[in-house]
Amino acid sequence: MSDKKFKRQNSNRKVKDSWRKPKGHHSSMRKKKKGEGKMPSPGYGSENKGMHPSGYYEVLVRNPEELEEVDPDEEAARICSRVGGRKRERILEKAEEMDIKVLN
Repeated sequence: MSDKKFKRQNSNRKVKDSWRKPKGHHSSMRKKKKGEGKMPSPGYGSENKGMHPSGYYEVLVRNPEELEEVDPDEEAARICSRVGGRKRERILEKAEEMDIKVLN
C-alpha cells in the first residue's frame, strides 16, 4: 500500500482528515476536477505504471528500422495502426528474427 495520504473533501473546514468518498451531486472532487484533490483508485500507487499486462513496456513501431531500438528483455513492439499490410509483414519477420514480442 502506498504511503500517500488522501485528503477528505472539505477537510480544511470542520471535518476530520480521514478519507471518505465524496458523494455529493455537484461535488467537484467526485467529478475529478483539476485542483480538487486526488482520489484513490485501483493501481494508483503501483510501480507498473505504463506497463502492458504482459509485463513489457510498449514501444510504437512504424517501420522495420525502429525495431533496432527495442530492448527484447523489457520492451515489446506495437505496430502503428497506419502501417499497411506489406510493411507489417516485414516488421513481423524482423521482429521474429530479433526475438521481439509484438503486441498486435
